[in-house]
Formats: sequence, C-alpha cells, structure tokens
Amino acid sequence: MKFSEIIQNETPTLIDFYATWCGPCKAVAPELDKLKAIKKDNLKIVKIDVDKNPGTAAKFQVRGVPTLMLFKEGKLLWRQSGALSANQLNQIVQQYA
Repeated sequence: MKFSEIIQNETPTLIDFYATWCGPCKAVAPELDKLKAIKKDNLKIVKIDVDKNPGTAAKFQVRGVPTLMLFKEGKLLWRQSGALSANQLNQIVQQYA
C-alpha cells in the first residue's frame, strides 16, 4: 500500500518516522503499543523506517527521528519530533481527530 493511500483513511492515522539506530525511537515503540491498546480500531498506527524510505521522509521534510504525524482523510492535523508518552499521544489524537 502506498503512503498516499494510507493517510487517506477516515480513521485517524498516526505515522511514526523512526530509525532502528535511534534511542528515542526505541522508547516511543512501547508507548505506541499502549496507545494502540487504548484507541483500538479508532486509530491506525504506521511505522516508517527513514533509512528504508528516504523518499517519503524527504517529502515530509523529516529531519529528526522520531517524528510523529497525525493524518485524517489525507490532511496533516499534527506533527512533532521527539518522544511522547501514550497518554500525551492519546490527548493529541482526541484533540485533533
């Protein structure tokens, strides 16, 4: 599935741009698992490795990892670089989506 198709979803989609060598990215991973448990089918979470997908990372001007972006119906609703907790992310999803 192409990135453009993924973000067109009516269900809010949280994109996690990460790298395998990134310490903060590793800290975010379990928080995303917790968030998925909280939101269940009300949120889609997609992880994108910037080293394997440099074109997508460049298109969205991802300069640091982790960079999190929230999309709904193709629109970018929110974006932030850095690690956040599941509770912080849940509040953001509720606020924007």
